[in-house]
Amino acid sequence: MQRWRGLDEIPADWGRCVVTIGVFDGVHRGHQQLITRAVKAAKERGIASVLMTFDPHPMEVVRPGSHPAQLTTLARRAELAEELGVDVFCVMPFTPEFMKLSPERYAHEILVERLHVAEVVVGENFTFGKKAAGTVEMLRAIGERFGFAVDGQTLLAEHAVTFSSTYIRSCVDAGDMTAATDALGRPHRVEGVVVHGDGRGRGLGFPTANIGPPMYAAIPADGVYAAWFTVLGSGSPVDGLDAGRRYRAAVSVGTNPTFSGRNRTVEAFVLDEEADLYGQHVAVDFVERLRGMEKFDSIEALVSAMHRDADLARELLVDEA
Repeated sequence: MQRWRGLDEIPADWGRCVVTIGVFDGVHRGHQQLITRAVKAAKERGIASVLMTFDPHPMEVVRPGSHPAQLTTLARRAELAEELGVDVFCVMPFTPEFMKLSPERYAHEILVERLHVAEVVVGENFTFGKKAAGTVEMLRAIGERFGFAVDGQTLLAEHAVTFSSTYIRSCVDAGDMTAATDALGRPHRVEGVVVHGDGRGRGLGFPTANIGPPMYAAIPADGVYAAWFTVLGSGSPVDGLDAGRRYRAAVSVGTNPTFSGRNRTVEAFVLDEEADLYGQHVAVDFVERLRGMEKFDSIEALVSAMHRDADLARELLVDEA
């Protein structure tokens, strides 16, 4: 899969293509439906498929300070797009200038002149251009003038719930990882670099990897979770853990109220393994919430609860290992 940032990276001999457009945060099941349709349409036409997305999130430019919690990093979105068969992952820098493009200029300058689109695949609620004034119907009219088709797909819904990034953020925020998994088609992932914590877990017999997630990452509600832990990359094993392999983990999200903590942390205890992971880029895929965050009356009560958490996580994750 080719990866472009901005239109300047489009090859000079670029031919026609099928494009799907959106932020695609989460690459959830609704997004997957759109992307799969675009890939199929491109193959039927014998041309390339392009996924066009934006960085930063448009909301942060339209209304600074309103950036929503991020379900997937840009790199993760690219990985998922590649798995779905996309030929080109094109990131458009969402700048104040880009924001001011009228729908007509947006379609003509980007889709027609630069990308040479044969077909555009979008959701039926797709909007584009200045003040989101462009609609699917407007895009169809422009397509009739310039010779490209527009496929406005019905949004994916089940049990009266329409799958959207907003809906999944609310599930994650509530700690409902079962619902989040159902809408995403996979467990919700939080990535980050393992940083030094206070070392308290090791003293209790539960050495944890303290994960520093990127800004805006969608962190589940405070509590303890069963999760898969992965050292990202494809290099040599890290102190006994194979890069790219999933390991069972119990993950604590919160402020450690038993110790009057204030900073919210994500700490992963990798079950039945021990490794020095400082500085490693890792991922935690949240499977199920085991309990809420509690303040215990004693260290002994906390340790007993941690043993129960670890045992329950083993039971929940054993069949998927």
